[in-house]
Amino acid sequence: MTATLTSAETERLTRRGLHLARFTVAYNLVEGAVAITAGLLAGLVSVVGFGVDSAIESISAVLVAMRLSARLRHGEADERRERRALRLVAATFFLLAAYVTFEGVRSLVARETPDRSPVAIGLLVASVVVMPLLAAAKRRVGLRLRDNLILADAAETKICVLLSVSTLLGLVLFQLTGAAWIDPVAGFVIAAFAVHEGREAWEGELVEDDDADDVDDVDDDESPR
Repeated sequence: MTATLTSAETERLTRRGLHLARFTVAYNLVEGAVAITAGLLAGLVSVVGFGVDSAIESISAVLVAMRLSARLRHGEADERRERRALRLVAATFFLLAAYVTFEGVRSLVARETPDRSPVAIGLLVASVVVMPLLAAAKRRVGLRLRDNLILADAAETKICVLLSVSTLLGLVLFQLTGAAWIDPVAGFVIAAFAVHEGREAWEGELVEDDDADDVDDVDDDESPR
């Protein structure tokens, strides 16, 4: 059974979530600008989509940061505004899926052949290192607080991880094989995942019963020895 958090623990975890959201905004603004620039210069749909994802993730993190800041100011969550923020975060998943799908179809129809981009590859490698750590940290906080809003933000970051890996593999395979279709198809996979996560966020089903064990594990790890 999950231990009940004290008010001090709740405030500490909320502040941690706020710090993670702020870091997400700062990191993704830089990441998005570099990715979109590199992707446009090289004609890489998946890299541009990755950059757009970074921008969307920044929007999600801003929404989460605003709500967490409000909680710290007022001492409690405004459930109506929290639900509204969660729906807005869910909408960002659908926006990402729509953009990546549109660009992928356009690229396939136009039979565009992208150029190589060492900058994009370096950026994706950095994301593969940083984003899993960030997603895991957000998920731990979300599970401890049983908070769908923070878990939705963690899922958004997880999509960034998957998109990083998928895009990186697509670029490497393109350089090895010259098959231009790999780039947009990699984006379609992420679009499908984004829709799935968006639906769960919209319906508020990100905290599952199966996550109880994860919460207990975190409680054990953070309990005094």
